[in-house]
Amino acid sequence: MTENTRRSDYRFFHRLRVRWAEVDMQKIVFNAHYLMYFDTAISDYWRALALPYQEAMDALGGDLYVRKATIDFQASARVDDVLDVAMKCVRVGNSSIVFHGGLFRGEDFLVGCELVYVFADPATQTSKPVPALLREIFTAYEAGEALSEVKTGSWTELGEGAGAVRRSVFIEEQRIPKELEWDEHDESAVHAVARNRLGQVIATGRLVPGGAPGQGRIGRMAVHRVLRGGGHGAAVLRALEEAAKARGDREVALHAQRSAEVFYTRLGYVPHGEPFEEAGIAHIEMRRAL
Repeated sequence: MTENTRRSDYRFFHRLRVRWAEVDMQKIVFNAHYLMYFDTAISDYWRALALPYQEAMDALGGDLYVRKATIDFQASARVDDVLDVAMKCVRVGNSSIVFHGGLFRGEDFLVGCELVYVFADPATQTSKPVPALLREIFTAYEAGEALSEVKTGSWTELGEGAGAVRRSVFIEEQRIPKELEWDEHDESAVHAVARNRLGQVIATGRLVPGGAPGQGRIGRMAVHRVLRGGGHGAAVLRALEEAAKARGDREVALHAQRSAEVFYTRLGYVPHGEPFEEAGIAHIEMRRAL
């Protein structure tokens, strides 16, 4: 198996650094760890598809089971090497899905991989046809298409999906009391939701009037736990900024959790005032001119 040996053959890459525990007495990566590297990359590939794996499989009515895994060793990796693990869906059969993987150190191709999965009924583990929608998602990703879409609208239009993400993130994950999460502003706010190609809401936020003329206030920013870092929060934020600009706001402000301050800084927000606590969590106000 020597196909797809150039970086340019791939769109998806997962970066990792070889740890001391992963090398053997020859001071090279122990062969069994390469399969772990590719399996780790596959998990990240699903995130690149904007699919929270378990929820996506539930919606599709099946699950994936490994049928075959083949490793092709060309050269060795060593401790502290920074590696890029590339993955690509190369074929979807009736019930099988074939991935090719390549392990790169810079431009050097070290190890190849072929993974064959079977889509099956999780109760009986008998194969079933790969859903047409999943086929389309693989094709769209490898063609460079966007796998999620952001829409803005009212609570009546978007509240069910937005509320589910907020409940999962704020109430269940961050343990914010539910009476603090829901308020009268939801009915009048502009809401934004990001949906993947299965129609699942994966991120949300809202826009309400700010505390000064010409200012909008963005809040309730939440992204599905397993899809953070995939650009979905940024897409929601930009959609809300556009909504603020369209209604004449000259500035947007938000209360950023301190753990998310770097995220907002990268998107052009600057701190304003002193840190404070909100719902028992450290925050800081941040603003951005439109």
